[in-house]
Amino acid sequence: MRIPTARGPLSEAVLRILRSGDTDGASSLPAAGSIDDAQIALWSLYELHYRGFGGVSDSLEWDPQLIGLRRRLERDFEHELRERAPLPPPPGDFAEDFFAAIAAHDGPSVAHYLQRSATETQMHEFLRHKSIYTLKESDHTTWTIPRLSYPVKAAVVELQYDEYGGGNPHRLHANLFAKGIEACGLSAEYGAYIDDAPVEVLVQNNVMSLFGLNRRLRAASLGFLGAFEATSSGPCRRIARGLARLGFPAEIIEYYTEHVEADAVHEQLAVRTVCGVLLEEEPEQYENIWFGAWACMYVDDLYADRALGEWAS
Repeated sequence: MRIPTARGPLSEAVLRILRSGDTDGASSLPAAGSIDDAQIALWSLYELHYRGFGGVSDSLEWDPQLIGLRRRLERDFEHELRERAPLPPPPGDFAEDFFAAIAAHDGPSVAHYLQRSATETQMHEFLRHKSIYTLKESDHTTWTIPRLSYPVKAAVVELQYDEYGGGNPHRLHANLFAKGIEACGLSAEYGAYIDDAPVEVLVQNNVMSLFGLNRRLRAASLGFLGAFEATSSGPCRRIARGLARLGFPAEIIEYYTEHVEADAVHEQLAVRTVCGVLLEEEPEQYENIWFGAWACMYVDDLYADRALGEWAS
């Protein structure tokens, strides 16, 4: 993957360091000039743990200076998220409370707009933005697996087995999306549209990486997973209908219809078996599970507000 374009002085310095390999002083770089600057810098540091960048040494993945900078950016990012997060509901029937919270959430819906009103240009823009995450779909959750007990680990692996195509690389969800956007005339190259991505897309991706890469946030990662699966089936059905309305290729429609049925099953597994069993084992993780679930819906709303606002104007 190519290195993205800087969005301010901090990310310019980070990307210069990645190109040169000289990390001296990286952990003490000055603060970001904007949220865009901070988020693209953090995203670039996280990408060292995914597929890396062309021309950047793999040895930088665990460079102490870069890890120090990443921890500083993570600390500020997590603090801001926790300041915004509401208190979780009092403990009760976890699964029922979780699904009730999802049902009560009344955020803006990109899927409704795509189904009924989006133009072809707007749908293409949406797919470009989605590609930043979907070409590595579920990888952040995989990082949590070694950190879980046997029962929770088995449930997550069952879910991930579906996400990764049940052993068939052609059915792997990220590969289905890649084939779909190629059929739409878009690039399926990993990270191809990072410079087109608004900051809200970076925030979405960085939240997932933050939770997945930090063992202390394993419950937040699984809470995010539960909310993600519980809010996926209906929107995927609407997006598929919007794609069909606009005459998009069958390959990209198939990606979304694949998720309509799969995620209806996954939501029960993710909430009741994954999160529910984790709570039975570690009740002290209650707040973190709810924090992760809230973060999932929060970052989705951020993107929806941005996209719908721009499309309306």
